[in-house]
Amino acid sequence: MREIALHLMDIAENSVAAEAQNICIEVHEDLQSDLLTASITDDGHGMDAETAKRVLDPFYTTRTTRKVGLGIPLLKLAAEMCEGGLSLITESGKGAKIEARFRHSHIDRMPLGDIASTYLALLVSHPQIHWVFIYQTTDKYGNVDNFEFDDTELKNELGDMPLTEPEILKFVRGLIEEGIQATATQTTGY
Repeated sequence: MREIALHLMDIAENSVAAEAQNICIEVHEDLQSDLLTASITDDGHGMDAETAKRVLDPFYTTRTTRKVGLGIPLLKLAAEMCEGGLSLITESGKGAKIEARFRHSHIDRMPLGDIASTYLALLVSHPQIHWVFIYQTTDKYGNVDNFEFDDTELKNELGDMPLTEPEILKFVRGLIEEGIQATATQTTGY
């Protein structure tokens, strides 16, 4: 995977497979601390201690369609190559939180990618899930800006209307893209 957004999508799909009902994806670009943090928190099945250790092994997977599980190990490797790391907090029956940290300015850090399209794809692909997307920036002076998209209000307004209606897709895409762009511009100045 060549961008962080694709890693987030892969891990979010794992959360869906773990029967999570609530999934929160957070991205924080902190220029003051020179840190990019991306995390996914869910309320799915979670993992026991043994499985949590094995999930970092690329030759372990619970899937039956392939013999390797590269998503989390590749993200861990990418983070470590950029003076960061990965943490997994989980308990069987109580969900999981995976957090990857990268030195933001590291020359080898993969780009964040199209995070708005990732959010939208997950929202539309799994409308039964309660999604919360948070994008936060901190500039070099410590000023924080935040964009949060919680799908609850949108789904309540739409009622039975599907998220895949073209006008709704266009509206939601614009809302997410504008929120992220406004937050990023506030911090970077461009």
